[in-house]
Amino acid sequence: MQSGVLQTVEMLFASTELARRIEAAEGAMIEDCTAAIARRAGKDSAFSLAIGGGVAAFSGKDSPFTKVVGLGFEGVPASSALERVEAEFGKRGAGVQVELCALAEAGTAEMLARRGYVLVGFENVLGRALDEPVVWRERAEIALERCADGELEAWIDVVVSAFAVPDAQGVASHESFPRAALERSVRDMTGARGLQRYLARRGGALAGGASMRIAGRVAQLCGAGTLPEHRRCGVQGALLERRLADAARAGCDVAVVTTLPGSKSQENVQKHGFELLYARAILRRSA
Repeated sequence: MQSGVLQTVEMLFASTELARRIEAAEGAMIEDCTAAIARRAGKDSAFSLAIGGGVAAFSGKDSPFTKVVGLGFEGVPASSALERVEAEFGKRGAGVQVELCALAEAGTAEMLARRGYVLVGFENVLGRALDEPVVWRERAEIALERCADGELEAWIDVVVSAFAVPDAQGVASHESFPRAALERSVRDMTGARGLQRYLARRGGALAGGASMRIAGRVAQLCGAGTLPEHRRCGVQGALLERRLADAARAGCDVAVVTTLPGSKSQENVQKHGFELLYARAILRRSA
């Protein structure tokens, strides 16, 4: 069956303003997740700080949400602001990881390098305009549904299990986490405002899961994974198309997704009208 996604998609231009919107949405999601962790584990366990137009969030040394995002959209951050972040993270035994957008203020990367941050990898941010309705057509072999609260544990298990066996295509990830840490983080992610969860079944068996967060008119496609035995069978494409259709109906004007460079995920989303907007450089400074 042919894809239900429209083939004619308006080209997106990666302007600084668009990047600012996307990075702000990313920062807001990290703040929401960090706040959920603080409610669960206590305020001393998780916090977030505003810095340079972005946010520095801490929720444990082994948490995917412990990082700095959106930096450099209000000028080059002051050394004193970074010193505070480094000190707070350092007191808890953690280094600092910065995900730096290529469209951030010139001079931000140089300043980080002078402070001992080392480049460890890249991730790509891709986007697709949603200026036209997106039609989702059901597939006979794949059933999709919004994940109800009663299926939360099943959704967490399928997403984490998929993450635990990454696709070998493209560059290797710059980070890895214990399964227990991933399960906690995925559960905490459900506390983010505007998050919607999806489950996919193939032949009646759970095959994959995904999520989408709507922030303003930006649809963030996140947390998607397919179990290894169901890969290359259209599950990811179905989850992607359904979320695009829901985002368009919700009034979003752009959908964004983050992938590893050259990955199967990047290949899949580009087949569905996404284009590369910019890269984020991943820089780390040891504790």
